[in-house]
Amino acid sequence: METQEETIHTLRGEAALALAVVINSLGVVLMLYSGAGISAISSVPFAFSEVLPRLTLGTWTYLFQGLLVLSLMVMRKKFVPQYLFSFVVGFVFGELLDLHELWVNQLPTGLGWRVVYFVISYLLICFGIALSNRCKLPIVPTDLFPRELADITGAAYSRIKIIFDLSCLAVTMALTLIFLGHLDGLGIGTILAACTMGKVIGLIGKQMDKHVAFVSILSH
Repeated sequence: METQEETIHTLRGEAALALAVVINSLGVVLMLYSGAGISAISSVPFAFSEVLPRLTLGTWTYLFQGLLVLSLMVMRKKFVPQYLFSFVVGFVFGELLDLHELWVNQLPTGLGWRVVYFVISYLLICFGIALSNRCKLPIVPTDLFPRELADITGAAYSRIKIIFDLSCLAVTMALTLIFLGHLDGLGIGTILAACTMGKVIGLIGKQMDKHVAFVSILSH
């Protein structure tokens, strides 16, 4: 009985990272615009942008990402140069958030459209994170943090990702309730994404591994 082997295609990690940053930033803005709530990884910067609106969502995003990078270095107990490049990627991600907001806010707002926006944004974010996790390059800190924490602790990535997302939601709830007097930015879509995204990212990643491999300037 003959077995047909899958052909593994080799792609550049640099191109994968660039694509991941563009589609993830679009996914975050589109999910917020859908009215189902912002994605968990951006909920903390969003809460700060609502409580302290003098800084944009993009600016709060890379400030939050800088804190995540610093936390990883503390847990590693050493300086990790690659993490600094991750912060640079995070800065670009934050700028793209502000750029996407300029045109996404012009889209139609009917209920049917909002459902479509949520589904597209959910899939974009899952695909983008799975892609960035395999690009062999430092990635956006909000994606880097759960991946590196899983490596540090030895726990499964999907479990760490869900815990991280739910922790972000808890912080967002506390900030908006205390300083705004009501929940803001959180919706049924936010909770659904936080509870399921880790698993879906894992499934998409397994399918990617069957068909593509990535090389980059940092590959050995």
